[in-house]
Amino acid sequence: MARARNTDVERSLGRRMRGAAGLAALAGLAWVARDVPAALGGRLSGARAERAARSPQFREGTFHNRAGTRTMIAEPGRNLLRELIFGKQKRRPTAPVPLLRPSVGAPQSSDTADELNIVWYGHASTLIEIEGRRVLLDPVWSDRCSPSGLVGPRRLHEPPVGIDELPPLDAILISHDHYDHLDMATVRALLAGQSAPFLVPLGVGAHLDRWGVPAERIIELDWSESHRVAGLEITATAAQHFSGRGLRRDGTLWSSWVVAGARRRVFYTGDSGYFDGYAEIGAEHGPFDVTLMQIGAYDRAWPTIHMFPEEAVSAHLDLRGGLFVPVHWATFNLALHDWSEPVDRLWAEAKARDVRLAVPRPGERVVVDEPPAVDGWWQAIA
Repeated sequence: MARARNTDVERSLGRRMRGAAGLAALAGLAWVARDVPAALGGRLSGARAERAARSPQFREGTFHNRAGTRTMIAEPGRNLLRELIFGKQKRRPTAPVPLLRPSVGAPQSSDTADELNIVWYGHASTLIEIEGRRVLLDPVWSDRCSPSGLVGPRRLHEPPVGIDELPPLDAILISHDHYDHLDMATVRALLAGQSAPFLVPLGVGAHLDRWGVPAERIIELDWSESHRVAGLEITATAAQHFSGRGLRRDGTLWSSWVVAGARRRVFYTGDSGYFDGYAEIGAEHGPFDVTLMQIGAYDRAWPTIHMFPEEAVSAHLDLRGGLFVPVHWATFNLALHDWSEPVDRLWAEAKARDVRLAVPRPGERVVVDEPPAVDGWWQAIA
């Protein structure tokens, strides 16, 4: 009888504990759900909406590419959902991605007037060290690129450094408002820990405004518009993509970026399909010492809004680029190709077309004038 009473007590305690755990889980879900509307961002209104309406890229209530594009092209007989679930692609590395921790002290070059280094943190998040200044591109430090911490593409590797370990920044650039390029939690952390302005395409400032970024730290630019900061001229240039964080598409602009010092020049694609705008940017702003080129998350179902690796090499040549550093791969599963396919294809094409290439590990600093040889580090874990 005593054992039966004890069992009843244990069951009662178990129910209470499970109930407490359930309440805690529900509370956590409620907290996450509360943050989702904020993560969706803001909407254009007032002076910001009026300025967007004056843009040559804006008509009939949304922004447009110069050429007609489609975000998805149906292919007879192909089921993308079935391929996503049952496909045989090797979409994850087989072992941890090797990470390096760059030093955060003085610039690596003894002559800051000629300094040009690149630190790739994973996906599109990249630090440009140029002539003694530091510019951060598309920072995403969250575990998922999603409005929710519970669902959405999850990181395949940790950031090589904590966001609080970043050096003092002179500018933060955002290419567009998709979740793998613009992350609310990261923006809020940078707002608290850095004083640099955010340079963004038209309309993206509405998201930053909702997240508490003061107006004096938001610089919104249309294509071909420039802003000087810390002795650098930073220019928003054309791209061929789209935007949107919720159900509404193309309510904000997307862009590529030119970062120019007195002697050194860098180009960053953001997300973009291959288009004739690269040759125009190269003619107007090039040559570039280094280009940071999107190579991953492509598919024949969306060929006009992301580049295939071979197209990225063509774009680099159109831009009159020097060193090619690939970004937008290795960190998030956003397409159906193998994890290592983008960089394998890139390496083959770069060799075939005699393009200088550096493929850093996340966190590895690339000195542009003395880049490391490509060693195929990813192949051992593919």
